[in-house]
Amino acid sequence: MVVTEIFRSIQGESTYAGRPCIFVRLTGCNLRCRWCDTAYAFYGGTRMTVEEVLERVRGFAGQDGPEASGRIPLVELTGGEPMLQPDVHPLLEKLLAESYTVLIETSGERYLGALPKEVIKIMDIKCPESGEGGTFDPKNLEVLDRKDEIKFVLAGEADYQWARDCLREQRLTDIVDTVIFSPVFSQLEPRQLSEWILRDRLPVRLGLQLHKFIWEPETRGV
Repeated sequence: MVVTEIFRSIQGESTYAGRPCIFVRLTGCNLRCRWCDTAYAFYGGTRMTVEEVLERVRGFAGQDGPEASGRIPLVELTGGEPMLQPDVHPLLEKLLAESYTVLIETSGERYLGALPKEVIKIMDIKCPESGEGGTFDPKNLEVLDRKDEIKFVLAGEADYQWARDCLREQRLTDIVDTVIFSPVFSQLEPRQLSEWILRDRLPVRLGLQLHKFIWEPETRGV
């Protein structure tokens, strides 16, 4: 597989925000969202075997056995779009076998039904203002369960209204426990999004990119 970076940081998004996490950022993406903050992962990267990736993860995690004191047990595969790389499947299986809690962040453009059931899928459904609206595969709603999460990244009010309608029409809270509305950093004010959520009494979680408040927003490897 082709890897842009592997690093240890504080998880900045999802219900796991605030927890130490090992990130494996895979190279390549078939979408071009207007607000993308990881365009550097579109190209380049380093070709690595699954075992080489595992060794790097173990090194960052402090691997002395699944129950070892001080071990970081949380790993996220992200990108780019990790579902583009076939070796993502054996990597996920091996991470699970070593007792990691494994997250995968994906646009849902590719079918997710072949992923191991234990993997926590964080599916980022693209809104119209991303320029990639309509790329989501609706069949993926059939393979999610309560532990998985659905995220909408919102650039403005039109995105908010679209996501709100999708939430209601698709009955997303009947599928997963957590639906996240996240503002595009520096484009939509969190306070404004919060006021819309409260006004409409939406059963969603406000998602902020915590790492961009801890470090400079353009910092890589965090």
